[in-house]
Amino acid sequence: MSARLALIALSLLLAACARAPKKPSAPPVASAPLATPLGEASGDDPCAVIYEHSEADYTPGGLYRPGQRDSGPARPPDLSRIPEPVPRAEPRARYGNRSPYTVLGKTYHVMEDARGYVERGIASWYGQKFHGRPTSSLEPYDMCQFTAAHKTLPLPSYVRVTNLENGRSIIVRVNDRGPFHEGRIIDLSYVAALKLGVHAKGTAPVEVRAIDPDDVAASAASVKARPARSSTRRVVRERATRGSETVAASRWLQVGSFGERDNAQRLAARLESAGIGPVELRPAEVDGRRVWRVRVGPVSAAEAEALGARLRDLGMGSPRLLSE
Repeated sequence: MSARLALIALSLLLAACARAPKKPSAPPVASAPLATPLGEASGDDPCAVIYEHSEADYTPGGLYRPGQRDSGPARPPDLSRIPEPVPRAEPRARYGNRSPYTVLGKTYHVMEDARGYVERGIASWYGQKFHGRPTSSLEPYDMCQFTAAHKTLPLPSYVRVTNLENGRSIIVRVNDRGPFHEGRIIDLSYVAALKLGVHAKGTAPVEVRAIDPDDVAASAASVKARPARSSTRRVVRERATRGSETVAASRWLQVGSFGERDNAQRLAARLESAGIGPVELRPAEVDGRRVWRVRVGPVSAAEAEALGARLRDLGMGSPRLLSE
């Protein structure tokens, strides 16, 4: 009898277990790619892949796939084909400027104005994991454009970022929020990190300096209003080879180098409209590819220093001084 009662009790227990709700199992460790590709990179553009992002990829705190590593594209893009942004006055973005806002329990206050902002600290970068995902301003993030994320600068803003380890400097357009990692002051796009030499190490000490588009416009207007000297009349030349036409002076300022001739011509036109010249477009072969170099000169050492400062004030980057 006792054996029969024990059997009945065991049957009741098993039935109860079968009816009891099961505890949800812990989610598996993500092993999927960083994002789901909807298309393959086409031609020479490693950034042409479009990635799919879903709400399920976000944590309750708003972070995006925190357990997955970020990366760059399989092969680096041609930086000579990507022009730096030109600072210009823009209205504040409709999204991303709410102040104050809180992330991970910390509250941030967005600046009313970027003018005068200068800070030194650590830069990091973000890439393929976020490619195509909306930024805080709701513009899609493009890892192959010179942009950045900042915690408190108004969106959009323009800043010059200088790598304090190697002296490289570029202009980026700030259109996103971050980085929300202790001790970091700016998150660079993949190509910005690549051009500054931050990509390999992941982080680097930098100086971030805001650029006032009004100052750039005023400087350009002032330069344009000056009478051009005969020695610096506005001239755009194209040279196919070095030869007897090469001028005697040996110093040139290289303002840019592009894989596309149209991009080089646009920069040359900007220089010409600012009253800077003579400007020369010179083709060259680099690693078996033709590039177009935009140069100003010939110049003396003193002229090179003054002209370099003017170009930086106009938001045209830091030119390279070349000798022949």
